[in-house]
Amino acid sequence: MPDVIVLGAGMAGVGAALQLQRRGWSVALVDRRPPGTETSYGNAGIIQSECVEPYALPRSLPTLLAIALGRSNDVHYHLRALPSYVAPLLAYWQHSAPASHAEISRAYAPLIRRAAEEHAPLIAAAGAEALVRREGFRILFRSPKLMERAATDALRIRRDYGVAVEILAPDALAAAEPALTQGGAGGLHWSEPWTVRDPGALVGAYARLLVESGATWAEGDARSLRSGPNGGWQVETEQGRLEAGAAVVALGPWSPALLKRFGYRIPMIRKRGYHRHYHAAAGSNAGLDLPLLDEEYGYVMAPMARGLRITTGAELALPDAPPTPVQLRRAEQAAGELLTLGAPVEPEPWLGNRPCMPDMLPLVGRAPHHPGLWLHFGHGHQGFTLGPTTGRLLAELMSGETPFADPAPFRAERFG
Repeated sequence: MPDVIVLGAGMAGVGAALQLQRRGWSVALVDRRPPGTETSYGNAGIIQSECVEPYALPRSLPTLLAIALGRSNDVHYHLRALPSYVAPLLAYWQHSAPASHAEISRAYAPLIRRAAEEHAPLIAAAGAEALVRREGFRILFRSPKLMERAATDALRIRRDYGVAVEILAPDALAAAEPALTQGGAGGLHWSEPWTVRDPGALVGAYARLLVESGATWAEGDARSLRSGPNGGWQVETEQGRLEAGAAVVALGPWSPALLKRFGYRIPMIRKRGYHRHYHAAAGSNAGLDLPLLDEEYGYVMAPMARGLRITTGAELALPDAPPTPVQLRRAEQAAGELLTLGAPVEPEPWLGNRPCMPDMLPLVGRAPHHPGLWLHFGHGHQGFTLGPTTGRLLAELMSGETPFADPAPFRAERFG
């Protein structure tokens, strides 16, 4: 019998499982699909170190109006879905106020700054070095005004947090990325982040490392989780019933629905996102060297194993709403102004969900009313970056160790 069942085989679940295993726990990892094939597969593949301040809800009236009127590509929404988002979006708005956001950033920054350090030994042990580059990513700005504002903010981040950044003039950006037809108004090069050519494959490599080190992998439905007759927790899998003294809920956007059965009401903003890969166009340059964020159009182009991946911003929709890849179509058009796109690789875009909390901080710690039940989800856009780091924090708490960071801001009790 394992010591702990970890529900969820994305980066958050696998990261927590590895950290627990390294502290002597016997682990069973359970998911309905193979590791790294849900939310952790669909991102831009960046292990970030520069996003020390989480993304706050815009507070300027022109920006909010652009979103409301559908003129911004950062956010797209379904009108029918908005009533279900009112409460968490209002809380998000309140936490985005400058004083509250500064306090949140003080808790968040130590996690982000440690992320690459926690990934490094896992990458080495998993033999996944070929998937990873350590040269950062770039941002392109089309507007001189936005470029100037971003450069000022980047220099502040460098000063306050010690994050390396280079300000690029238009010609320097164009020279660094010869595939671009223009350098816009210039850009930034955040040189510390690591980029991954296949995010799902990295999670899969971590999961293989976990199993090769003695863990159990089982296909199963987390909805079967229930308390055992003699204490502890049990879940049904294809291999039969698993029982353990502890369970970790690391199901990303599906976590609140499971926990509702146990009496917990966890507010979450489920942001849908799309991506698609594109072949290199015949006769064009080889393609991008590093991932590139087109700031004004809210999308990232990232060179991946399957081709050039374009990922979109956030879409607010009901959970079972059909795909509406409006943002991806706009991103394709905007990307076509910067380089020559080839034909799409997939017949249809990929669609996934990002689990964002109203206060921009993940849940890491024990479930308040159920002994042996632990929570590890709500990383927003940074689950791929933070999985092993917050997984370490969780494993330290579960093992009775002194945690490397103050766990109080991440406790579930903050939501009552």
